[in-house]
Amino acid sequence: MFDQKWGEALSARLVQNGPWSSWNLFSLALQAEEQLSIEHFDGLEAPKHLPHLNIFPHQMEAAERVLTKMNGKAILADEVGLGKTIEAGLILKEYMIRGLVKKVLILVPASLVTQWCRELNSKFYIPAVEQRKSYVWDSCDVIVSSIDTAKRDPHRSVIYEQDYDMIIIDEAHKLKNKNTKNYQFVRNLKKKFCLLLTATPVQNKLSEVFHLISILKPGHLGNEDGFTKEFKDADQHEELRQLVQKVMIRNRRSDSEMDWPKRVVKTVEIEFSDEEKQLYDAVTALKSRWNQKHEWSIFPFTVLTLQRECCSSREAVYMTLKGLLGQEEMAPALKEELESLMEMVQGVTRHAKAEKALELVQNIDDKVIIFTEYRATQLYLQWYFAQHGIKAVPFRGGFKRSKKDWMKQLFQDRAQVLIATEAGGEGINLQFCHHMINYDLPWNPMRIEQRIGRIHRLGQEHDVHIYNFAVQNTVEDHILRTLYTKIGLFEEVIGKLDDILEKMHEEELETHISNILNHSESDGEMRIKLENLTACIDSGEEVEARAAGGRA
Repeated sequence: MFDQKWGEALSARLVQNGPWSSWNLFSLALQAEEQLSIEHFDGLEAPKHLPHLNIFPHQMEAAERVLTKMNGKAILADEVGLGKTIEAGLILKEYMIRGLVKKVLILVPASLVTQWCRELNSKFYIPAVEQRKSYVWDSCDVIVSSIDTAKRDPHRSVIYEQDYDMIIIDEAHKLKNKNTKNYQFVRNLKKKFCLLLTATPVQNKLSEVFHLISILKPGHLGNEDGFTKEFKDADQHEELRQLVQKVMIRNRRSDSEMDWPKRVVKTVEIEFSDEEKQLYDAVTALKSRWNQKHEWSIFPFTVLTLQRECCSSREAVYMTLKGLLGQEEMAPALKEELESLMEMVQGVTRHAKAEKALELVQNIDDKVIIFTEYRATQLYLQWYFAQHGIKAVPFRGGFKRSKKDWMKQLFQDRAQVLIATEAGGEGINLQFCHHMINYDLPWNPMRIEQRIGRIHRLGQEHDVHIYNFAVQNTVEDHILRTLYTKIGLFEEVIGKLDDILEKMHEEELETHISNILNHSESDGEMRIKLENLTACIDSGEEVEARAAGGRA
């Protein structure tokens, strides 16, 4: 039906002889047009609207390159802590100002949903909404959701009906495997522009490179069979690198002109109590017996796990032994051995590592994040600190999003210590803390860098202090001293880690370490093999490194 309102308004003004114009309304309309006008395609408009935001040169260059050279489809692969979220927000703001993007879906790990919304709202004035109810998919333009929620029905079917202008995916390295539900879900999303954020280098496995880029820009590397045949030879890797660089931006700290806080690294040696040493030696003796008989199916990996748990806490050992003894089919001799170990666990009355952690935290008198590999250790440490008047909060993968946000807030406002399992090693920003204890050391070097990146990042105003715990004459002592220390993992920034992982894929590195620790007959043999592996990494002799793992 024809709208008559304009006629009625005109008639009223004819009768009243005005008002024919409003200078204030005209001025506002003119100002709005001037703000929205884009005079040139080149250059960025967003920084003019964000005078409060400190944008670094590498972030400006990345945003402009995505806009002018990559057509809004890019992998943002800056090193940990260089501000990939800021780059993504800047690119999104730019496209929104230019009227090219309105409907946006941002998929992130559950623990980062609130953090993303807060940063987009406060730093970029983008009205991002957390996905908590089903109705937001249709009613809101900029939605931040965990990928685990989005991929499940009824959400998935609603999302597939949407035509998104831009998709942003954080921690995108988790999409490298094409057989996962996450990969299939993301691949089927309808989108014009796409940003993938990951600090993990993508130059390791060729198949992973292909699958990640296929989400971003299908066909850029051809089909999978043709890609595999064309780039199977080392001579073709430079050509592949050039193709990848057309869709990937990777800034390194060494190339940035920023004054980074220092990493102050200290190795803290721990000496077992008598009971702990007796338990560790008894577990180690099991490996020797398996090497001689090869009769027990749970070995040798389980023995290695128990050794690592001995270095962590008796609680971690107890939980593993309890699970093993709960199995119905077990050789009588093995069951007897495990029951004997269980008695020894119950005889452990001291935790030398926990005592050292308490001493360190009391002397620091500031906020500290502690990383452990085991949930049982996490629970014990929280109880142990509470017994000595220190407030500590846990952070782990099993928490719902709201609880993770709550734990982080409690740590910032009320608690001195955050005790995190590996789930705390990715994504969350803890710049207000500058002390970190690696209570248990992982074997994956990227996990170490992810941990450090929680506090050694943009916005950190203090030098970062890292304390690496290692129990003397144990597996973690060998890993720390013989491998990590020699390759300079803690002192170097992640650029050093890039070089290592390009020579040997991180899963391969873990496999080599595991083989060495499992099959060495003595500490001396273990040390020699680890030194050989380290030498191969430093020299870039990948074939020799593989051989070292095989001989182990």
